[in-house]
Amino acid sequence: MNKTFIIIQREYLTRVRKKTFIISTLLFPLLYVGLIFGMGYLAESSQQVLNIALIDRSGYFEQTVLDQENAIDPSSKVSLISEKAEDVLHDPEAAGFDGYIRIPALDWRMGNDSIWLESKKSYGSGTTAAVQAKLNRIWNRIKNDSLSIDESKQAILQGSQLSIRPRNLEDKNANANLAEVIGYIAGLLIYMILLIYGSQVMMGVMEEKTNRIAEVLVSSVRPFQMMMGKIVGIGLVALTQFLLWIGFVFLVYNITKATGNGLTSASSMVGAMQEVITGINMPLILFCFGFYFLGGFFFYSSLYAAIGSAVNEDLREAQSLSFPVTMLVIISIALMTTAIANPTGPIAVWASLIPFSSPIVMMARIPYGVPGTVPWWQLGLSMILLILGFLGTVWFAAKIYRTGILMYGKKPSWGEMLKWVFRKS
Repeated sequence: MNKTFIIIQREYLTRVRKKTFIISTLLFPLLYVGLIFGMGYLAESSQQVLNIALIDRSGYFEQTVLDQENAIDPSSKVSLISEKAEDVLHDPEAAGFDGYIRIPALDWRMGNDSIWLESKKSYGSGTTAAVQAKLNRIWNRIKNDSLSIDESKQAILQGSQLSIRPRNLEDKNANANLAEVIGYIAGLLIYMILLIYGSQVMMGVMEEKTNRIAEVLVSSVRPFQMMMGKIVGIGLVALTQFLLWIGFVFLVYNITKATGNGLTSASSMVGAMQEVITGINMPLILFCFGFYFLGGFFFYSSLYAAIGSAVNEDLREAQSLSFPVTMLVIISIALMTTAIANPTGPIAVWASLIPFSSPIVMMARIPYGVPGTVPWWQLGLSMILLILGFLGTVWFAAKIYRTGILMYGKKPSWGEMLKWVFRKS
């Protein structure tokens, strides 16, 4: 056991002292800050205000109403012109417009219909949405006036809508909408961690094999101890980096909230986080996230380590052998979407128990409520199976590691690697 701790210490200290670890740890916060500050600036600076000419054959649209809407919503401008304005029809840009719209001689009783925005450029739906919303508001006003519906009746019609909100009788604090968001975030975080740090384990084993360091280590420690120490050591590196990132995220939230510098997106995210904390069992979710984060990492890292010990420095060999393992992670994401849509369905239940998918799928189910949606026995069984799966994959990887780490110049197949597992010592 002492040798295992020595390997853990070596793996951890060697990696956290590397410049790449320090740079990547600092780079994420910089990218995060750039995302918060930059997205709002880019969205505001790239917003285009369309100036559209309106040719009305219906007779319902009036310039005074358009002027009111233009003053209320300056994100687009619509002006009524005569159909005889040939210069606009021929070249709207030369006439000072980005395009023109023809309103046909329609009836207010008609259903949905499409009208064309004619222009010399192609505009996306995000750009034309402001014009469409403005014309729809005017059209709704025209229909209300035609039906003699005043503003008080309009408020009643718009406000009298039934909203169905699911509530769990076993856990009344559970919020399905928040649970869906938390499930997606937790599942995607674990998905990214498994792929990024799992491949780091594989690359680390390949590096040791190439440098012949593993030959010295194998001669003094057992393969199981070697695998356990390497996986736990790199897992602690991942956990350290992840905790530093989480701490920085909370620091930015608090600074943004305290300074009140007008970052609407950040402020709304802070409010959403507060709502999440008060609406769900946050301590249980954080504990389970830590468990499934480490359990899933240990489970998949052992498989990536086995692949790294079986190949040489050729990355293409490593990618081809690691493809089935990567597909298991991708399948887990697909199962997660099904579990979020129906967290009590048979697919969600079984996928949250099987070790290869439980780290992602169970974290998508837990925010919906424990024990209301996820019974305690399912949560406990999932954790036990994940621990057993991790120990099994470490044993499996150690068997492959024992033979593959000393083999050079040969590309093994999965069938040959399985023979190494069941080969007697």
